[in-house]
Amino acid sequence: MIRGFEAGIIIAVIAPLIGIFLVLRRYSLIADTLSHVSLAGVAIGLLLKVNPLITAVIAAVVSSIAIERLRISKRIFGESALSIFLSGSLALAIVLIGFAGGFGVDLFSYLFGSITTVKQIDVYIIAVLGILVIAAIIAFYKELVYVTIDEEAAKLSGVPTKFINILLIVLSAFTVALSIPIVGVLLISALVVIPVVSALQFKKSFLATIFYAEGFSLFSVIAGIISSFYLNIPAGGAIVLIALVIFVSILLSRRN
Repeated sequence: MIRGFEAGIIIAVIAPLIGIFLVLRRYSLIADTLSHVSLAGVAIGLLLKVNPLITAVIAAVVSSIAIERLRISKRIFGESALSIFLSGSLALAIVLIGFAGGFGVDLFSYLFGSITTVKQIDVYIIAVLGILVIAAIIAFYKELVYVTIDEEAAKLSGVPTKFINILLIVLSAFTVALSIPIVGVLLISALVVIPVVSALQFKKSFLATIFYAEGFSLFSVIAGIISSFYLNIPAGGAIVLIALVIFVSILLSRRN
């Protein structure tokens, strides 16, 4: 329970930080794509009998760079690249899972999240890479905001947009892969997107929106983990349902 809370708090902090840039740039689908790539990484880890979190991070980062390079090259549309990686990685995951012995208890926990299967080494990996994500966002905050609001203007102003785009997608890969033990592969994109969309309903400044999203994300994760522990339900499902309740409540209240 303690390990689940430790990992969950870190994920709750970094998910909206990345999510706000993805949502405003209409890159929300990339979280879904990277989650399926991470599933292939998990399958590789289970097959090779190494920590699946490590292989998931590696698979997500490598694929994220490849996706961005394809987008920059303009050989195919960005949406097409995402679709290719999503379907391809899912197919690879299914084949590797077959080699690994099918859908076992370990894989089920990675699909839907489970606080009981979070290992101490997972907490250390999540903490180190989580701090790296936060530090990178702080260091390049102005550039990330500028590119998010107007990429062409940022490029003309001398901002290294190619580097910033690659940085954003790599940080997204870290965030998605690290969230797997708590939220699960199938639901991680919801945690990245829903708190941010909820915060955007208040139509505040960029920084204020981040703080709102952080609050919604932290509440969803903490309440979801507690519900998961006492009700014996998958953590990922509980977290996302609470985030959805918050979003619907805000949507209805803002209409009145």
